[in-house]
Amino acid sequence: MSCDFQLSVDAWNRLVYTDALGEQHVGVEALHAFPFSDPERWIALVDEASQELELIEDLNALPENERELIRRELARREFVPAIQRITRIDRLASSSEWDVETDRGPTRLTVKSEEDVRRLPGRKALVIDAQGIRHLIADTRQLDGTSRRLLEHYL
Repeated sequence: MSCDFQLSVDAWNRLVYTDALGEQHVGVEALHAFPFSDPERWIALVDEASQELELIEDLNALPENERELIRRELARREFVPAIQRITRIDRLASSSEWDVETDRGPTRLTVKSEEDVRRLPGRKALVIDAQGIRHLIADTRQLDGTSRRLLEHYL
């Protein structure tokens, strides 16, 4: 099996796409296209500006290295802990440290910028940490008062 691109991971654990001409794109994400019921088919690789670099019809047609890196990236992207409570946010010069309680237990995460906290439809919010892990707040109205007050600065 072969393909006209290569995938690798850099020192910061970011996915790197190298096209047939040797141009590299760092921070590539793998996204499932429809249907979700067929997770091994129709997977897009997009750059940091969400521009499509590649549309993969069948993951199993790729070499083992590329197939496993894409599966790893999909698993990382689809891991979405639910924030249930925000206990503390320390604002630093260019980032912030958040202490939160999630459905998987308490954790501390670093948020690189205010742009990494997004309001979503249906009173949801998304917090993306410095590792690229997405944390979902399913309903901001369900947070306690302290959590809502801390979050409001970012929304």
